[in-house]
Amino acid sequence: MTKETNVIEELEQIELKIAELKKFSIEQNIDLSDDISSLQTKFETLQKTAHERISPWERVKLARHIERPTSLDYIRYLFNDFIELHGDRLYGDDEAIVSGIALFQGKPVTVIGHQKGKTTKENLQRNFGMPHPEGYRKALRLMQQANKFNRPIICFINTAGAYPGKEAEERGQSEAIARNLREMAGFTVPIICIVIGEGGSGGALALGVGNHIFMLENTYYSVISPEGAASLLWKDSSKAQTAAETMKITPPDLLELGAIDGIIPEVLGGAQKNIPLQAEYIRNQLEKSLTELSKLRKEELTEHRYEKFRVMGSFI
Repeated sequence: MTKETNVIEELEQIELKIAELKKFSIEQNIDLSDDISSLQTKFETLQKTAHERISPWERVKLARHIERPTSLDYIRYLFNDFIELHGDRLYGDDEAIVSGIALFQGKPVTVIGHQKGKTTKENLQRNFGMPHPEGYRKALRLMQQANKFNRPIICFINTAGAYPGKEAEERGQSEAIARNLREMAGFTVPIICIVIGEGGSGGALALGVGNHIFMLENTYYSVISPEGAASLLWKDSSKAQTAAETMKITPPDLLELGAIDGIIPEVLGGAQKNIPLQAEYIRNQLEKSLTELSKLRKEELTEHRYEKFRVMGSFI
């Protein structure tokens, strides 16, 4: 196996080999425990050092992993008594965004998140996590309600981008996103945003104007996808890997730039490997953030958000 072989594929190949050896050992009644143990040791060692070797492109692929936990997965583990609310009161309900009221450690919060599927049927139902305007208007309706009743807002970001179809444009996609940005900037309650997968362009930013912004370790946040950037810069979408490395879209780069407030670690092998443990990592960060932000007065929360994005805009 060459050095160029990416970490994810190497881990998957070792995992597959272990499964094959175990199956062969049972079928042929042969003791292969030493070989299996050696591979398991190699697998565990590679997992522990993977975060140091993983490339930006590999993080992008992990962010897109079909089994990656969704907003509803995390809601199930993090919150109690979640009540999902539907519709934008203008056009309809958009299943690419889930939103509702829940309890976090006994206190009411509003939870909003992009929602992808894990099967073809689910992804068609959820439009692959790409919202229409009514999705963003539903999110705004819930955020306005949270602001009225003084509930913190927690947003989970995971979308390749807002849906770019003709019907979305006809119903005011850009206006819906722009209104979310404006309204979120002025809310007087704590807003915490967490990128749990893909953070694509304005479709992600429409849920991303927060006092605190965090990213899971293997995610990305970008104005355009690596494939889109490669198509524009080199007229060749196959150079997406090169684009991912030059765009500075992964958590370490964005933390260094000051675009995010912190990185939430992932379980070895990616968040999909142990969803309950990954949820616990997120819970710990939410506890710290809510404790910190609860000390600020309403006007201070708005000012905090304004200063954050003013400074970010000044160097971008």
